[in-house]
Amino acid sequence: MFLTLIKKTFDIREGEFKISFYMLAYIFLIIASLLIIKPTVNALFLSELGVENLPTAFLLVAAIAIISSYFYSRALAKFSLKKIIRFTLSISIFLIIALALLLRFDYLNKWALYFFYVWVAIHAVLSASQFWVMANLVYNTREAKRLFGFIGSGAILGGILGGYLTSLLAPLIGNENVIFIAALFLGICILLLNKIWKARIIKLNTFKQKKRTGVREVKPITLIKNSKHLTYLAGIVGVSVIVAKLVDYLYSDFASATIQDPDELTSFFAFWFSTFNLISLIIQLFFTQKVVGIWGVGFSLVLLPLGVFLGGALFFVIPELSVIIFIKAVDGTLKQSIHKSATELLSLPLSFDLKNKTKSFIDVVVDSIATGIAGFILIFAIKGLDLPTYFITSIILVLVLVWVYFIVKVRKEYFQTFRENLADMANIKVKETKVVTKNVSVVAGMKSVFKSGSENQILYMLQKLQEINDKRFIVDVELLLNHSSDKVKTAAIQSLYFLNSKSMVSQIPELLKSDDEDLIEATLAYLLLHAEKNEAIVFDTYLDHQKPLIAITALLCLARESRDNYTLRTTYNLKDRIADEIDKYKKDNSDLERLIILLKIIGAANIIEFHVFIKEYIQHPNDEIVEASIVAAGQTINPDFIPLLVNFLPNKKMRLSTIKALQNFGQQVEPTLVNMVKEHTISIEVARFIPIVLRAFHSQEAVRYLFQLLEDRDLAVRLAAIRALSDLKAEHSTLHFNKTKIIESIYEECKLYHNTLSAMHTQIIVSYRNRKKSKEVISEAERDARASLLELLERRLDSGLERIFKLLGLKYKQTDMNIAYAGLVSEKQEARTNAIEFLDNLLSGELKRKLLPIIESSTIDVTSEEVIHQFKQKLLTELECFQLLLEANDQKLKLAVFYLISKQHDKKYMTLLEKYVNDDNTKVRTFANEAINELKNS
Repeated sequence: MFLTLIKKTFDIREGEFKISFYMLAYIFLIIASLLIIKPTVNALFLSELGVENLPTAFLLVAAIAIISSYFYSRALAKFSLKKIIRFTLSISIFLIIALALLLRFDYLNKWALYFFYVWVAIHAVLSASQFWVMANLVYNTREAKRLFGFIGSGAILGGILGGYLTSLLAPLIGNENVIFIAALFLGICILLLNKIWKARIIKLNTFKQKKRTGVREVKPITLIKNSKHLTYLAGIVGVSVIVAKLVDYLYSDFASATIQDPDELTSFFAFWFSTFNLISLIIQLFFTQKVVGIWGVGFSLVLLPLGVFLGGALFFVIPELSVIIFIKAVDGTLKQSIHKSATELLSLPLSFDLKNKTKSFIDVVVDSIATGIAGFILIFAIKGLDLPTYFITSIILVLVLVWVYFIVKVRKEYFQTFRENLADMANIKVKETKVVTKNVSVVAGMKSVFKSGSENQILYMLQKLQEINDKRFIVDVELLLNHSSDKVKTAAIQSLYFLNSKSMVSQIPELLKSDDEDLIEATLAYLLLHAEKNEAIVFDTYLDHQKPLIAITALLCLARESRDNYTLRTTYNLKDRIADEIDKYKKDNSDLERLIILLKIIGAANIIEFHVFIKEYIQHPNDEIVEASIVAAGQTINPDFIPLLVNFLPNKKMRLSTIKALQNFGQQVEPTLVNMVKEHTISIEVARFIPIVLRAFHSQEAVRYLFQLLEDRDLAVRLAAIRALSDLKAEHSTLHFNKTKIIESIYEECKLYHNTLSAMHTQIIVSYRNRKKSKEVISEAERDARASLLELLERRLDSGLERIFKLLGLKYKQTDMNIAYAGLVSEKQEARTNAIEFLDNLLSGELKRKLLPIIESSTIDVTSEEVIHQFKQKLLTELECFQLLLEANDQKLKLAVFYLISKQHDKKYMTLLEKYVNDDNTKVRTFANEAINELKNS
């Protein structure tokens, strides 16, 4: 019962309790032993040497830590983490026994006290640091976030036991005898180390072990300097230690001034150490997981400095020991609970190799240097200037502000490190590529291409030239009119149309000799431009030209020019000329090129009586004719063509032309298209492409109509609308997206995902049970039908997850959501784990509460037998499962359910089928009737 409560409280999952218990016991014994030795050594030091020598001890700690870090660094390069931990534990046991013996025989002198004070200070941070490095080796990011609270409570329990044990036993049996218990605890830690290594770490493959305990090639200080994340982390550790030491000095100063007896002072320190740890345990059990999990790392980190700041401010009003105890209580309780968990989480985004190389340095060297700085401040303030106590409190308040600054900075870097690591795992580039500026003139470069470039290069430059319209290139473009390629000539004359409107080029007669329709059309358009108000010159010359291609192309130009010019239309009898061309074509319909031009003419002229000609050829077997008909229909802007045009959207070859044709109708076509979807006047296959058309308008109105389609029941329409909105946000940052509707849509998708997951688990369990039954009981057809339904449900989960992330991209940065989604669908377990942690830090509030369970479930193989019994949602009966799936407006799911029912031969499902025998959808109606017939005949 108690074990179940612990597992539930700390979310300890199957197979995790044994290793987590070992880890808890290890840190429990480490801290318990420390809380036995530390009060003893501190009390002896203060009693024998006095509080005035503490600053000197702080400086010695810094100096010894720097020297020892060099040897520790060398050891990391040669030996495994396990050997290093075992060696340091053995040395600590030896020194503890030596301390006990020196105490018993009263051989402790001034230098021995300095030695043991320095050793305890370094041992405290090194042993804890080694443990957390090992913890990062044992657990991944998500496991760490769940289980560090449980393990951290072991440290607090150890502090409680060690402190109270010392407080109770020191006055009874003496400090020297209590110390032997600490040595025993560390001896047990060596046994636990071997068990932990064997149970978890030794199972890592060779590559992973090598990577995690690899050779140190770069100095830790260099790695820290090169990483803003580590720099700010080191800053937080350093400033927090300086503040803690200054608080500790005030605490020791006031306590030693009040209590003179060494044993009583030891008991006082031990009592409060244990009391602080007891309060810390309560915080750890009931608040840490909620605070860190809900409010995140940044808020969790700022609680400790905020508490110290309030205590420091209070000290100016009430300069008493009680206030100092309060400040020490804030430091002693929050540091070991919320602050500790949050600090350890700061290093989670970093690679293990980087953590292994820098964590001990930060925890030991930075900690010790900070201790030395605190000592220097105290020597300067107390011994040098003989300043009053409140001056130290003032320094504490200033340092707290620096501390908060580092927290703000590291919070940003923490998130950025997660983003970059996740992007790297998912092979996504998050940084923009810098434009390389060459020392070559752009104008000279373009002219060089016009002079000697390939056809494709010249066409590309001419396209760019139309965008910039730079008249410096007129001469170069005119020379291209003599190029061998008709495509280049066409592009060149089209560019001159915009570049030179004053003088006309001399190559017109040569250009018109071509048999290329596009070139002739561009040339005649150029002539009309220079004719200005005397278009008659051009039309009189070319409408009845002896070359048929020129004559019909001139007619096309007339149709365009006279669209809104009734006088020009009647002057040249446009209507009769088009009718004559239609008659000529019907007599000889073999010239498809002429038909294409004729369709262009009818579209440009927009004479209603000729629209029937477009309708006649829009279903032609030739793709070129169909495309020309689509373009012509779009040019007419006749609403009657809209239903015809949208039917071409599912056709991949015609889709682009269809979208452009619909764009010709302008934004007034948007409500028409949306109503077609809402009123189901078009097929589902067509409706799924309407969002693509809306996206092409790039307008705020398009965004509004796409949000309306988010409410459509068809999943494919919703997904298409979400993708269109996502593209619009990426391409047009000025558009506004309704955040409230986005959140509502995300909640709807979450509900659908849960329903699909529930249905899927029901089918998994039924399938799992059916495996044990014989083929006579469960037919092969039923097994296949259920397998098909399961496969379809799994695809629905995948598409549901995509819809959720596309919607999240409308609320948050799209790049972040793309990175997170890529991480979740990655084959790498580490990428999936980091993606969840990344989102855990990015999301907030109710959205986080609803989404994280879905996101975590997406990384699990829901079809595996191992997770069947871990399913925590209400388990549906198969009848409820079928009802749920049939209520969803998903045709494929309905058909799959009908097919499975027909193979089960169970008449209890007959009432479900009868609801769909008269369904509007032909396929649904057919499958329902077939299933009913099969049930009746079974």
